Amino acid sequence: MGNNGNWEGDDDENEEEELEHLRSYFLSKELASSAKRSKHKLIDINVVDEQELREAASQIRPKHENEVNTLMDSYKTIYPEWLLALRCGFGLLMYGFGSKKALIEDFASTALTEYSVVVVNGYLQTINLKQVVMALAEVLWDQVKTKQADRKRKGWASYGDLPKSQQPFNSQSMEDLLTFLDQVGIEDGDFFVCIVIHNIDGPGLRDTETQQYLARLAACAHIRMVASIDHVNASLFWDKNMAHTQFNWCWFHVPTFAPYKVEGMFYPLILAHGSANQFVKTATIVLLSLTRNAQSVFKVLAEHQLCHPEEGMPINDLYSVCRERFLVSSLVTLNAHLTEFKDHELVKIKRNPDGQDCLHIPLTAEALQKVMLDIN
Repeated sequence: MGNNGNWEGDDDENEEEELEHLRSYFLSKELASSAKRSKHKLIDINVVDEQELREAASQIRPKHENEVNTLMDSYKTIYPEWLLALRCGFGLLMYGFGSKKALIEDFASTALTEYSVVVVNGYLQTINLKQVVMALAEVLWDQVKTKQADRKRKGWASYGDLPKSQQPFNSQSMEDLLTFLDQVGIEDGDFFVCIVIHNIDGPGLRDTETQQYLARLAACAHIRMVASIDHVNASLFWDKNMAHTQFNWCWFHVPTFAPYKVEGMFYPLILAHGSANQFVKTATIVLLSLTRNAQSVFKVLAEHQLCHPEEGMPINDLYSVCRERFLVSSLVTLNAHLTEFKDHELVKIKRNPDGQDCLHIPLTAEALQKVMLDIN
């Protein structure tokens, strides 16, 4: 028993010694990394002008052109399958690496010649969804009237009187337009209008309300949807009912390896100088993530700078105004807000002509007014 006790004691000592070695190892690594940590910031990088970078990027010749063309041609053999899926009431969702814009437009121009097609460029920053729905309603209305006239000319039974109250569409609400698209009286099951959406996961379509409207649109009786996605989390936009019942997606993996030339034109380049609009957008996003009081403190500083563009605002003056407006209770609270502003580079220290250190927002008056308008 005594020997066993000694062995157990030795094991405990060895374990503590090993843990101490591990602590020393990680502590030395942490100290070494902190000593080597660079003080440079991303904004200190001397990046090139955006226009210059775009021109240089446009000169890059794509590789493996023959293989890419062969791959694109192979998808044309699947066009009949895609068309059959649309006729059966499914929506087509294309995914895979590379721009799918040319592929989808080729499918629409060759396989959907019997149908009307409305194209939506979802990669644009802003999209007026109601204008899209109005365009679909007008196309469908014209098609219905044409079919009605053909049936009357041939002496066939008509669909019944067309509801004149449906026009003009520009005076109808979104609900009325969707109701018309879903309930217009056409017995022909193979009659539909196709809507093509390049990047249904684009920045102008990502909000929940827009996706719900698109799902309801896809579920309309005489609407068929063909869309593409590129964002890795795009499927999280839709719940089970939206994906399997309303959109009724048929997923097709169609990597094209084609460059995102058109889609990429509307995104700022990472290695290029950010534009003023991009800086305003970034500042707005940061401010909206802060508390109401922090936003109010920033507004006080912004108001002073707009009235005195050549002067910064002393911290004591800012503290006095904020105390009067009950925005802060102590200088410690104000310093906490200012630290957050400085960390995000929304505020910098500027020395006035009298030698006093003052607070300054590194934005032009126009950009600052835009930020104020956005956060209000």
